Amino acid sequence: MKSSLLPPLSSSSSSISPRILYYIIPHNCISSSSSIPEITDLPSPNPAAVETNRTSQSENSIKIQTFQIPISENPVLTQTHVIETLLSYRNDPFSAYEYFKWVEKQQGFARGIVDPFCLLLHILVSSGSHNGIARNLLNNCASSNSVPSAVVLVDHFIYCAERFGFQLDARVFNYLLNGYVKARRFADAVDCFKAMVSCGIAPLTLIMNNFFSTLVKRDMNEEALNSFNDVILNKISYDCATVNVMMCACLREGKVEEAEKYFVGAKGSGMKLDAVIYTTAVRVACMKLDVNVACDLLSEMKKMGWVPSEGTFTHVICTCVKQRNLTEAFRLKDEMISSGYPINLVVATSIMKGYCQQGDLINALKLFNKSTEDGLTPNKITYAVLIEGCCRNRNMEKAQVLYTQMKYAGIQPSVYVVNSMINGFLEAQLVEEATKQFDEVVEVGIANVFTYNNMISWFCKEGRVDEACSLWDKMIHRGVQPTVVSYNNMILGNCRKGNMDIALDLLSKMLEKNLKANVVTYSILIDGYFKKGECEQALGMFDHMISLGIAPTDFTFNTVINGLCKVGRTSDAKDKLKRLMEMGFNPNCMTYNSIIDGFVKEGDINFAMAIYREMCESGLSPNLITYTTLIDGFCKSNNIDLALKMQNEMRVKGIQLDVTAYSALIDAFCKRSDMKNALELFYEILEVGLSPNRIIYNTMISGFRNLNNMEVALALYKEMRNEGIPCDLATYTTLIDGLLKDGNIVLASDLYEEMLTKGILPDVITYTVLVHGLCNKGQVENARKVLQEMYEKSMTPNVLIYNTLIAGYFREGNLQEAFRLHDEMLDKGLAPDDTTYNILVSGKLKENSLPVRSLSV
Repeated sequence: MKSSLLPPLSSSSSSISPRILYYIIPHNCISSSSSIPEITDLPSPNPAAVETNRTSQSENSIKIQTFQIPISENPVLTQTHVIETLLSYRNDPFSAYEYFKWVEKQQGFARGIVDPFCLLLHILVSSGSHNGIARNLLNNCASSNSVPSAVVLVDHFIYCAERFGFQLDARVFNYLLNGYVKARRFADAVDCFKAMVSCGIAPLTLIMNNFFSTLVKRDMNEEALNSFNDVILNKISYDCATVNVMMCACLREGKVEEAEKYFVGAKGSGMKLDAVIYTTAVRVACMKLDVNVACDLLSEMKKMGWVPSEGTFTHVICTCVKQRNLTEAFRLKDEMISSGYPINLVVATSIMKGYCQQGDLINALKLFNKSTEDGLTPNKITYAVLIEGCCRNRNMEKAQVLYTQMKYAGIQPSVYVVNSMINGFLEAQLVEEATKQFDEVVEVGIANVFTYNNMISWFCKEGRVDEACSLWDKMIHRGVQPTVVSYNNMILGNCRKGNMDIALDLLSKMLEKNLKANVVTYSILIDGYFKKGECEQALGMFDHMISLGIAPTDFTFNTVINGLCKVGRTSDAKDKLKRLMEMGFNPNCMTYNSIIDGFVKEGDINFAMAIYREMCESGLSPNLITYTTLIDGFCKSNNIDLALKMQNEMRVKGIQLDVTAYSALIDAFCKRSDMKNALELFYEILEVGLSPNRIIYNTMISGFRNLNNMEVALALYKEMRNEGIPCDLATYTTLIDGLLKDGNIVLASDLYEEMLTKGILPDVITYTVLVHGLCNKGQVENARKVLQEMYEKSMTPNVLIYNTLIAGYFREGNLQEAFRLHDEMLDKGLAPDDTTYNILVSGKLKENSLPVRSLSV
């Protein structure tokens, strides 16, 4: 033991070891409490008097005598003399206590000597009836600011017990430990605890738990956990309350796994557990988001007859909602009610959030209304949850109602709520309302950088860079410092407008402000250069990013590959992919789709199919875009059989064609004049639940026009209108062309007027169709009026229009007008072609001289 290292006490105070001398024990540390009568004098030791005094004392009532000692007879109050005197009162604890108090008041006594104090405590505790005095002494000692360290006191208690033959009593040490805790001297308490444990003195469980609990409350969690490790190493007994405190310490330190291990260990050891530790275990499971374990623990508590607290139910229900397990949340809510607890606001708000996460805004609002009817008062979190839910569901009308209700209730909307409102308005394209909301929060001074970022981002994505710049200036003026996200938004907006110089200037300014450009910044710039067709600058920016140690993301890699493909450098993209793969890039379906699309657009179907096979061999499954791209390519290259083969492969794999794929196939069949297969695909679109779009309708109308089947073409036109699909210039031009060829000039004229009424202006192709159709039907003068209309609209007729009119006038024998138009054509800067001279020579325009052209988009 440590005391064996101490030297023996000599008879002279001058030879006492420095380790045990001159430690300060101030007077107020050993004075009695107010309940103990104070004795001012104490007689000199006399064994007979001591024995008489002891026998006259009662355990419940102590008779206190006052003694006068002449100053000349006072002994020299050395440490040795005091210790010998105290030992003479060994069997008279109260007299020893009174003597020590008397000694403390004498001049010349070297106050602060530890051993007499430790000896007194041993005498008091050994009697068994003076523990209260000993406890008060130690409490006063622990509360003093000038006492020895805990380690020193523990050492001296042990040393004095061994030296003077006292049995070591753990109560002394427990009183001291508890005194330190009560005095809020936590560092000394920790030292005292460690000293006790290292000396083999077991703390009482109750005092130990109070010690641990106090440390945890003071956020001295590491000290508590380390001290508990000493308990385990020294095999000191503890109970479930100890384990519970340790679990709480772990949770405060974020050590959820360790907290769980404590509970599992205690449960496995057969220790008797109580409801409190189960409650903590439930909280641990909730922090791990382990709903199943939390619910199992609740069931165990129920089997043991314990009713979980309202807070415990609340924890688990909220965790269920976080895990999107609303079914279990509702079951627990019902169990909570059956246990006698009303639904509190936290539970109600949590379930509302669950509804909103599932997009079930109706039930969220119903629960909100019921909660208010039941007397719950919504708080700012409740309103925030519902307002965000409304914004995500684009129900901005209800969001505004809740926002107003929130303000009317005296709850100031947080910037989080305001930002939700602004985002909701922007996503619903309600820019005016978003701007109004934004101006309001700027005015009241709660707008933060995220508020500005939301608005700036939206304007930049919409190409409204000037408005974004205006907000940027306002943000700087208000003292709101832009973030990397702010700069990225502005760089994105300028890249989309092709303002690469401004984008680079923004990058420089960002770096000047010590903001680090990230992978998003460089990916935006790379994409901007590619979209502007500046490939070398884009690749240079990519290399610069790598040189800075910024790791590209899959988005960055795909931007490079897609960018090369879009500018017609698909072969370079294929080679680049190999180098990127050496850098650790794992190409995905999007990567291969970009290269396949590039080769298709370049008309190299064989290379496109080679990439397709490479993609399949790499273990990637082609998706809808892959197949649609290939089908479109095959159709445009007149390989419709291969396109149909791809269609069958899609069906085998369970991939449903989209409207784009159907459109490509229908267009291919229409160009072959195979309207039977085109119609079958058209009806198949309807059967699978898709809706034909304007492109498909135009393609079908054009196909039947080419077969001179205007009846079906007009039927498709009417169906198109009934479905609410707006007709465009291509629709009207195709129908007018077919009707004029069919001789139905009246209906063609009606459709032309309808087109103009809708604000759709004819182009050169439309005018060509009109002139050609009217001339073929002998309506040369009406065709001449079309030419005049073109003049009025400052449109220059093409050679084909002049050729058609010249031929028409030749047929009517009006050679003068025919040659006048020829001269006019020359005056307009148009060069006559072979057809023009053939007309002038033969007076005829061949029927096939008007090129047959698909008018579908």
